[in-house]
Amino acid sequence: MYIGFMEIFYPMVISAVAVLATLIYTSYLDIRDRRVPFIHWLPMLAVGIICTSVLLWQTTANASLVTGYLALVASFLYADYLDNRGRTDSLGLTGYYAKSRMFWYLVPVIALPVLSWFVLTPSVNSQIIPWFMMFAGIFAYATYMEYKGVPEETPRKKQKRKNQEPAVADVKDTISRWYFVLVIMIFAIVSALMLFSASAGAKPAWGQPAILILLLSVFCGVFYIFGRMNLFGGADAWALIFMSFCVPTFPFAPLLGIPPLGFLSFSVLINALLLNLAAPIGIFIINIARGNRAPLMYMFFGFPVKGAEIQKEWGFVMEDFGETNGKISRKFIGFFDSLRRMYSGEDRVYTKDLREHPEDFADELAMYKKAGTVWISYAVPFIIPITAGFVTAVVFGDFLLTIMKIFTGGI
Repeated sequence: MYIGFMEIFYPMVISAVAVLATLIYTSYLDIRDRRVPFIHWLPMLAVGIICTSVLLWQTTANASLVTGYLALVASFLYADYLDNRGRTDSLGLTGYYAKSRMFWYLVPVIALPVLSWFVLTPSVNSQIIPWFMMFAGIFAYATYMEYKGVPEETPRKKQKRKNQEPAVADVKDTISRWYFVLVIMIFAIVSALMLFSASAGAKPAWGQPAILILLLSVFCGVFYIFGRMNLFGGADAWALIFMSFCVPTFPFAPLLGIPPLGFLSFSVLINALLLNLAAPIGIFIINIARGNRAPLMYMFFGFPVKGAEIQKEWGFVMEDFGETNGKISRKFIGFFDSLRRMYSGEDRVYTKDLREHPEDFADELAMYKKAGTVWISYAVPFIIPITAGFVTAVVFGDFLLTIMKIFTGGI
């Protein structure tokens, strides 16, 4: 393994227990409410940050590396605070007092990279300075934009405002969705600089352990952006992100061996995706058995429900409806059109919104009732296969790697 973490794994065992307990409980919440309050991740994250920091220190004795890891975690938490302004305001402050706290939260986010990249680094690499300036500038500007932002809105009201102010809304939406991509790129670039500084003849900065920060930056960054683009559930994204921060490597050697990278979260994701293949197959079989008919692709990912009772169900509506001269017309939403709606957050009807904001969907509810039945996507939270993927990865290892070895004669 690239860092040699397997020599000391007890911190990861403790962290893995905390992660598993949290995943089981949050899976229950997601099944029951289709929502996992952010506060439920914090105990696991606190345990995981301490354990991972201890592990990094025990294996490298590099304060700069440990602080760099903390800087990465702080950046994700602060980005989430900006993206969900007010949610983490534990004092219940509003208005100016609530907004002014953003700037206080910004201080440690900027200070930690200063400590890691400059103060605690044996030899300061001048190439890092412009990247830090960009990092600080991006977060400062995002903080200012959020400080001047608008209150939280329902999905329908947000769409109405965007229709009234398309140019302004597009700029703000682009900044809010994509600024963190630059932050992730900066962390990845700095990690690469810290990695190669040792081989370039300078005094060691992070050396080979920088690969861990690089992997965490890219892997967690991808799923954070997916969550912001509505391509991934919020609880599912945080499960993978926080699991990566808490247990970045295997706590002990699994039965099928350690994958080459030794990055646990990647194996968890692979296992979860493979295990999740059972759901579409099961839905297809149920649809066939019940005589439900639709284009082939939709038979794997959805099923019809009674239009008059759609508010009791969980899932996204898979059809568009219209009415001409009292006659109902309907068509399935295409794949690329569905991706567009997921990204924009517009024209995509979630049964949870029908239940919580029926006044915004009066026309749709009336149409569904007239239609009789409506096809919706299945809504098994992905956090369930993530939990199964975590258990199987820790105990057995990477399923895909094992399958590839079997077919190539490696086993």
